[in-house]
Amino acid sequence: MGSMARRTAPQLPVDLEESIERAGYLPAVVREVLTLALGADEVVSHLLHQETTFDEEAVRRHLTVLALTERRLVIAHADDHQGPEAGQHMATATTETVPLSAVRGVMMTHVLPDPVEFDGSDRGRAVTLTLGWGTVSRLDLIPAACSDPTCEGDHGYEGTVASDDISLRITADADGPDLLHQALEFAQQLSLRIGS
Repeated sequence: MGSMARRTAPQLPVDLEESIERAGYLPAVVREVLTLALGADEVVSHLLHQETTFDEEAVRRHLTVLALTERRLVIAHADDHQGPEAGQHMATATTETVPLSAVRGVMMTHVLPDPVEFDGSDRGRAVTLTLGWGTVSRLDLIPAACSDPTCEGDHGYEGTVASDDISLRITADADGPDLLHQALEFAQQLSLRIGS
């Protein structure tokens, strides 16, 4: 039964396969978990983002793949880490599937050099893509104040709650202008499909 289900599932798009291979980070694992999570849905847009961090013990890599279908947003994460035994190398791959009807927001923060000279021909230097669907929220608080400058009373706090389920920063310098362009295209495709 399992092999039959796999045969009927569509292949990942060639450009997504190539991006996974080019990343060179656990490509067989990433392909497998993504294919399982996507099922029979076709990918209409995708974004792959790598992140490397350093700590006292090791260099750690993290890969995030966002795959958009007509009905769902599929997020795959892959990480490597030390196993319970000395010298044991392990990986963790997680997928999350979010119906597009649940996606509450797509926020893009653009970093543009020379804004006075900006004419639209350049996509900028960086973009931070933040997606929210209500699983994780961020609470930003500041002390509340009143209009009386001599007031010393405690007015509590005021703030905002923002849905902040995933945030990726893509820069032309570190990730390349092609990935920056792809991130903007992905955000546009996702934005067009939510809220309807």
